[in-house]
Amino acid sequence: MAELLLEIFSEEIPARMQARAADDLLRMVTEGLGKNGLTFDGAKSYVTPRRLVLVVEGLPVAGPDVSEEKRGPRVGAPEQAMAGFLSSTGMSLDQLEKRDTGKGEFYFAVINKKGRPTVEAARDVIEAAMADFPWPKSQRWGANSVRWVRPLQSILCLFAGEVVPVSFGPISAGNTSRGHRFLAPAEFTVKDFADYATKLAAAKVTLDPVERRHSILRQAEEAAAREGFTLRADDGLLAEVTGLVELPNVLVGTIDDKFMAVPQEVLITSMRSHQKYFSALKADGSLAPRFLVVSNMEASDDGRAIVAGNQRVLRARLSDAAFFWDTDRKARLDSRLPKLAERLFYARLGTMAEKVERMATLARHLTAFVEAAHADDAERAARLAKADLSTEMVGEFPELQGIMGRYYALNDGEKPEVADAIAGHYAPQGPSDAVPTAPLTICAALADKIDSLVGFFAIDEKPTGSKDPFALRRAALGVIRLVVENNLRLPLFTLFQFAHSLYPAGVLNSDPKMVANDLLDFFADRLKVHLKEKGVRHDLVNAVFALGDEDDLVRLLARVDALAQFLSSDDGANLLIAYRRAANIVKIEEKKDGASFAGPVDQSKLDQAEEKALAQALAPVRDSLAHALKAENFADAMAALARLRQPVDQFFDKVTVNADVADLRVNRLKLLSEIGAAMGEVADFAKVEG
Repeated sequence: MAELLLEIFSEEIPARMQARAADDLLRMVTEGLGKNGLTFDGAKSYVTPRRLVLVVEGLPVAGPDVSEEKRGPRVGAPEQAMAGFLSSTGMSLDQLEKRDTGKGEFYFAVINKKGRPTVEAARDVIEAAMADFPWPKSQRWGANSVRWVRPLQSILCLFAGEVVPVSFGPISAGNTSRGHRFLAPAEFTVKDFADYATKLAAAKVTLDPVERRHSILRQAEEAAAREGFTLRADDGLLAEVTGLVELPNVLVGTIDDKFMAVPQEVLITSMRSHQKYFSALKADGSLAPRFLVVSNMEASDDGRAIVAGNQRVLRARLSDAAFFWDTDRKARLDSRLPKLAERLFYARLGTMAEKVERMATLARHLTAFVEAAHADDAERAARLAKADLSTEMVGEFPELQGIMGRYYALNDGEKPEVADAIAGHYAPQGPSDAVPTAPLTICAALADKIDSLVGFFAIDEKPTGSKDPFALRRAALGVIRLVVENNLRLPLFTLFQFAHSLYPAGVLNSDPKMVANDLLDFFADRLKVHLKEKGVRHDLVNAVFALGDEDDLVRLLARVDALAQFLSSDDGANLLIAYRRAANIVKIEEKKDGASFAGPVDQSKLDQAEEKALAQALAPVRDSLAHALKAENFADAMAALARLRQPVDQFFDKVTVNADVADLRVNRLKLLSEIGAAMGEVADFAKVEG
């Protein structure tokens, strides 16, 4: 058994592509080896900014021998047919076998093939993988016809210590590699992976991205602690910087005091976006006047020159940010509203100015359902929510939209709760985001999301498959979380129609009720996903949604919770079985008779004690159900259903439904139909699985 080692060495691979590329290389090569009948003990891939590496251990020197059998023409077949078969097998007539198949005597060719050498298979597999490699973007370089993410420099490929003759464009594989671009650029020869890893480490390259990530994090935390601060967590930046360096060295720089008056979000974003710097925090959570830079160099002067250079660059960056901050505050936020008329929301849905006006009206309307939300303030917050899109700062840093609106609103003297709503109206933007709880923020956030959902659904721009260009799934989940986590009693069906009415005549050529129904179906699917992550059974959500008149998510979830508890009880489980039995009997007999058995039971035709007892139990149960459901006391509704268990069980034990007497049979089928009708007031039990 032997080892296959592959290194594809190139100019810098974009950090965002590295992890996927390492996975793709591992998958494509190991699958290719498998198709050649080659098994192995293990495989692992690595990636640095300049190299993709794969090591496969425990490969045989050749694939297994293969015996293939082909059936040929019938004995006595025309000479032309025999000639074609012999040509396809590469055999002569005397090498063929004759066999009686029961349908006549036929020629058979048994072709024994020696296992293919692993070196040959590996060469073909690697060349095919490189040719078909799924880079998001790739390029040609020089006069070469092949494509790679960046210009290739070399290929190292060894099997059992010998070079595998892989070639790709102008590059042929060898047994050499190189280390760090500046600190150890000389070539070195390699025997195997252990030798490669040892020499690469000596050449100032940390091969394993996990090791680099841990090194950066450890150094950054220790460096911040030495300064008396803590590192601001940023997993996204950590992942990116891991893909930018082969030898991480974390250094600490100082932010000039004159910039500390600029909002800390601006400083953090500027340092992160432009310079890939980490931030440090004081004990109170505010930004410390320090930044941490991950250098790809060792420095003999403790990094003082590197830090000084980065501080000069940072001063220029933060001077721009400070200029934007000072410039933007010279104009009131509300004075920027006319500029939104020049900004398109979506071609078929009008401008951002028109969206803001709809949001303002919708936010005022929502205050009727959000406790402690003042209508004028909600309208004001929604109207100003998008105004910062026209500022210099948000033009430079789009990720600060909303956040800068809050700062500018406070600077203008707006109410703090209005300013907070401007900052929070985009939330929640993902499943891990906190949900706003402040009344005005809830109104603004709901207004923004509902307006978008209604507009895009009304013009039939709905998510399809994995495509969701307008993030409508995220918007719907945001509405669901805002409603559920704040216990809001929103009538979504009428609310969607109201939002539809706010668009000017002729913009939406769609039926408001149809759009509302489509959105409720969409919300049902999103809610199932949301609840599944919390361990709630999707079939119970289906059972409640199937009632068709439930658009209050808080009430719906209360029903689902009560239904889950009921079905987990002995009474609920047994009643579900009885329901299915009753429903199946009624369905079969209705199909047979071509008639419906819905309708009142004829009390005078009740014959046996058990059917009389069931009929007598149904009326008070339905009364109790009606009162409990009206009061939204779903636990009591389930308790009322539970009272049906005993009379239903006794009915099925003693009563023959399909009696010989026609009137008796019809009446008993109506009684079974009544059971389904009673239970159907709580949920559609036909949707319950298990």
